[in-house]
Amino acid sequence: MKAKILLVEDDVNFGNVLKNFLELEEYHVNLARDGAEGLEMYQKKSYDLIILDVMMPKMDGFSLATKIREENKKTPIIFLTAKGMKEDMIRGYEAGADDYLTKPFDTEVLLYKINIILKRSLGIIDLDDQTDFKIGEYDFDYKLRQIHRLGKTENLSPKEADLLRLLCVHQNDLLPRQKALKLIWGDDNYFNGRSMDVFVTKIRKYLKDDSRIEIATLHGKGIRLLISQ
Repeated sequence: MKAKILLVEDDVNFGNVLKNFLELEEYHVNLARDGAEGLEMYQKKSYDLIILDVMMPKMDGFSLATKIREENKKTPIIFLTAKGMKEDMIRGYEAGADDYLTKPFDTEVLLYKINIILKRSLGIIDLDDQTDFKIGEYDFDYKLRQIHRLGKTENLSPKEADLLRLLCVHQNDLLPRQKALKLIWGDDNYFNGRSMDVFVTKIRKYLKDDSRIEIATLHGKGIRLLISQ
C-alpha cells in the first residue's frame, strides 16, 4: 500500500528534497507551502500521516495541528522544527503531535518513525509476527496462502490471504471496513469496497464446512470472524 502523506513545509528546497525522498520510499506525498495551503489540502482529501513544519507563514504548524485535531483525532501528526526547546516540544504534543523531530535530522530516523507510526495507526502486522492460524477445524498458513482441513487444501490468492489474516487477527472482534480496504487495496473507494465484498463471499465458501464459523458483515462498519465453541 502507498500511504498518503501530507507534508506542509515552507522551505522550498527542503520541502522538495523531503518530498522526493519519501516518494522514493513509495509514499504518496502532497506538499503544501504554508499552513493555510496545508489546511486547504487536508480538507480536500484524507491522509494516513501529516508532517508539519512549525514556523510557517499564514498559519504556523501548532495552529494547523489544532484545527486538524478539532475534527480528526486519529490521523498521526509529526512536527518538524528548528526549535529544540522543551516548551516548544510540549506545545507540539499538546497540539496533538504523535512525534517531534528537530532540524537538522537524519532522514532515515524520520523514515523509521513514519513506519512505526503508520504500523500502529493502521494496525499493520509484520509478516513474521504471526503467520499460522487455527480457524475452527481449519489450519490457515498465511505464508503459503493455504487453508487445510481433513487432508484437503485450498490455495488462496494474495488478497484472499491478506483479508483472511486480518480477520484472524481481529477474530471475534470488528475489522473496520476502511482499515481493511486501505491496508489491502490501498484506498477505501466504492469500487474497492465492492471488490472486497466479493472476496468476503469467497472466504465464506472456503470455510463453509465448519458450522461454528461465521463471517458477519456489519453494513457500513466492518466484518467479524466469529467462531463459536
